[in-house]
Amino acid sequence: MDIKIEKKKGLRPKHYGFIVIGLLLLFMGYKIATGNSTSTFRTEKEKLSIGEVSFGKFDDYITINGVVAPISTIYMDAYEGGRVTEKLIEEGTMVKKGDIILKLENRALYEQILASENNLALKQNDLRSTKLTFDSRQVAGKKDLVNSKYELQKLKRNYEQNKTLFEDELISKEEYLIAKENYELSKQQFDIIKVQTDQDNVLRKTSLSELDADLARMKKTLSMVYERIDHLNVRAPADGQLGFLDAEIGQNIQQGQRIGQINVLTDYKIEATIDEHYIDRVKRDLTAILDRNGKEYQLRLRKVYPEVRNGKFKVDLVFVDKKPETIRSGQTYNLKLQLGASNEGLLLPKGGFFQSTGGQWIFVVDATGGVARKRSIRVGKQNSRYYELLEGLESGEQVITSNYDSFGDAEKIILK
Repeated sequence: MDIKIEKKKGLRPKHYGFIVIGLLLLFMGYKIATGNSTSTFRTEKEKLSIGEVSFGKFDDYITINGVVAPISTIYMDAYEGGRVTEKLIEEGTMVKKGDIILKLENRALYEQILASENNLALKQNDLRSTKLTFDSRQVAGKKDLVNSKYELQKLKRNYEQNKTLFEDELISKEEYLIAKENYELSKQQFDIIKVQTDQDNVLRKTSLSELDADLARMKKTLSMVYERIDHLNVRAPADGQLGFLDAEIGQNIQQGQRIGQINVLTDYKIEATIDEHYIDRVKRDLTAILDRNGKEYQLRLRKVYPEVRNGKFKVDLVFVDKKPETIRSGQTYNLKLQLGASNEGLLLPKGGFFQSTGGQWIFVVDATGGVARKRSIRVGKQNSRYYELLEGLESGEQVITSNYDSFGDAEKIILK
């Protein structure tokens, strides 16, 4: 008798395998779909800048903008403060060294001169009085010294005579002793007067020397004050052109205040700013070329300023030989600054992509012209037109050189 076998309800082991395979297929489909949506960007080809990699001569230079300036500028600061009473020369006028530009007035300085003159007169009177006093003491001292010397000689002679007489027992001992004591007293007095006279002479020399030195200092001080009076006449410090003058009649000028400048026009220089990217390569004595009306003028980089402001640093260049005949301060010129020797290599056109990638990668257009894919590259030097391409591309390949900011994280660009 046959037994009816009932079908088991629910999932069987083989069903689990089908489920796993189905889930894997769904997951792979999802990854493919989502991967394509995030790594692909579609855009119109006409909106992009596309350049071609080429092989050629790479000129290692950069183009910079410079402004013509005088070879040197001398600033005029007020030596003395005061009120402007006269303005003799206007801005833009050619001046000679020593020309008076402004005249100032300073009442306090005039009063200081009067006080210095009075002090000098008092000091001179004191010196004369001191000299008279010392001269009187010197005369009196010499007179006392002469009298003392005369008295000493007289008593010495008396003493020597009495000594002889006493030894011959012709006078008494008392008379001899009196003569001896008078002589010794006179000798001591002479020594004292001589010492006093010598000290007075030394004191006279020292005191008068100090007084003369004080008087000389006061005269020097007074002469310096007179110079300050002369400084109220603001003069041109050098030959040149009065660039600007910040002073008007009646204006009060403070001591040390900057009131103008003289532009020395014996020659010119060009002041330029360069991107800080080149700060390690820009050195003194580099050569630059100025192309003006079909003529080239050579310049030399004279000075590099170390300070960087707003991503740029400043340099000064001077003409090596000739300069444009129509050159004027304030003109703007474009210069080619040569950073190194020229060489043959692959040339990558410059573009906005560099700001997005830092030169680490670029989108390369395939042979069909419809797709561009991301590729790693390495660039070297750059000039105003090209990057020096070291690796990653070949001559003839097309690349997108415009900015990549709108592409997001796309790995592939579809070009319509």
